[in-house]
Amino acid sequence: MSDNNVDPSGNTEAFRAFTRTTPEASAPSKLPLVIGGVVAVVLIALVAWLALA
Repeated sequence: MSDNNVDPSGNTEAFRAFTRTTPEASAPSKLPLVIGGVVAVVLIALVAWLALA
C-alpha cells in the first residue's frame, strides 16, 4: 500500500514544491476613493459657500 501522506521534507524537490507560494493579488488602488473624497469635499464647500453668499 502506498503512503498518500508524503512528507515534503523527505526530498528537496518535494520540499521546494511544498514551500513555493503563489504571489497574492495586490490590493486594489485606493486612488479613485481618495479622488472621490476630495471632489465630494470640494462640492460640499462650494454649495455651502454659494448658500451663504
